[in-house]
Amino acid sequence: MSARTHTRTPSPSVGGVDTRLPWWALALPVAAFVALFLLIAGSGGGPAAGGDPTVGRLLEQIQQSLPR
Repeated sequence: MSARTHTRTPSPSVGGVDTRLPWWALALPVAAFVALFLLIAGSGGGPAAGGDPTVGRLLEQIQQSLPR
């Protein structure tokens, strides 16, 4: 007597992906992006904004050394 082989029937979700995300799965990355954006946008009034021009000179040196 031979053993039966069970064949799987394709489930309905195999053809199309059925993913449902909770509301916070989208809200948390958006909130993090907004918070980081506000930190970057609001950093102009910091103590380093008008301070040492070393970084500016360094960026100018890098820009001049790159081929055009």
